[in-house]
Amino acid sequence: MEQKIAPLSRFEASIRLPGDKSISHRYGMLTALAEGESTIHHYSSGADCHSTLGAMRALGAVIHVDGSTITVQGRGKGGLVPPSAPIDCGNSGTTMRLLAGILAGQPFDCQLFGDESLSGRPMDRVMNPLAEMGAVLVAREQRYPPLEVHGRKLKAIQYAPPMASAQVKSCVLLAGLFAEGETIVEEKVRTRDHTELALREFGVSLAVSGKQIRIPGGQTLQARNLVVPSDLSSAAFFLAAALLTPGSSLQIAGVGLNPTRTALLDFLVSMGANIRILNLSQTNGEMMGDLLVRHSQLKGGVIEKDLTALLIDEIPVLSVLGAASREGVVVRDARELRVKETDRIATMARNLRALGAEVEEFEDGYAVKPAGQFRAGSFPSFGDHRIAMSMAIASLAADGESTIEEAEAASVSFPEFYSTLHALRG
Repeated sequence: MEQKIAPLSRFEASIRLPGDKSISHRYGMLTALAEGESTIHHYSSGADCHSTLGAMRALGAVIHVDGSTITVQGRGKGGLVPPSAPIDCGNSGTTMRLLAGILAGQPFDCQLFGDESLSGRPMDRVMNPLAEMGAVLVAREQRYPPLEVHGRKLKAIQYAPPMASAQVKSCVLLAGLFAEGETIVEEKVRTRDHTELALREFGVSLAVSGKQIRIPGGQTLQARNLVVPSDLSSAAFFLAAALLTPGSSLQIAGVGLNPTRTALLDFLVSMGANIRILNLSQTNGEMMGDLLVRHSQLKGGVIEKDLTALLIDEIPVLSVLGAASREGVVVRDARELRVKETDRIATMARNLRALGAEVEEFEDGYAVKPAGQFRAGSFPSFGDHRIAMSMAIASLAADGESTIEEAEAASVSFPEFYSTLHALRG
């Protein structure tokens, strides 16, 4: 599917975005492990998060979907059942990696598979710690899906992930629920802590000290009534739209403002963005509030070292802002982008050059020089939701109508993206 995007002129608007994807994934899994009936309000509409619901249904949870409200009759931690067929994780690496941690401690075997993109993403990063805990995992080339998980009685381990990854950390913590003893994860770089907050919300005792997390095995989870904040990563695209469009202002309601995620806002402010936080509150352990953003002249910036891990999902759209800034943007220490839904370093470099920016590509990132007036064109998404949405935002500031190829990729995380974008036109 192609999507036509015309340049955008000054706008003032208020919007509410779908539920946070990271939190939705975790609530979808933990409600299935809990004892009793849970309700999740404002669950993500993205296909990835519904792959998680499909997986938990396959394992025996009874799940009812009414719009963005999800009701889950949990099986209890020991009540999952063997699926009747391999579980389809779609395009969702989060589903496959976190679910592997849960399945590692089950008394049955299971196979996980996904689409072409997911089939090329590495799973050895979760296979290795789970094997240390006692599970048996088999994958293509011992790295790529499909992934067979042969559940076993698990033992607790102390594990330091070799890369900054909330998914790897979460996989090990979820496996720790089923292990004998106390599982310890030592992070080199602190990553988003949605799993730790969610586990506590379900009544699990765990200790967090700096970058170390300890979780005793054998604990049970209790059903909860939950509210998912709006997704900050989705908000990034609309923050960028307002920042790029002269005279514009935008308020985004109820956005998740978890401190391990707000490096995005800090970085935008360091670039010169005019952003305010309003109506700050806390729900189910997660911070949320409204964001008010106004068009701003941006100076550029550098994303490297620990900051790269904190902004890894937002780097494509931040690169668009860098191309529109006075000084450009430099991204380093981002090799992880090479193994996302596509090679985001290569694909963004290609699209940014098509916009008119000069891009020097490195193995672990790139340097983007200011482009001046963006050139309209036809921009491939390469089947990657973040590339599709980033280039749609760039097209708003182009010198004519642009086309996003394979625009439907956005539905993986944000099915309402284009309708929300067009609504800014009033």
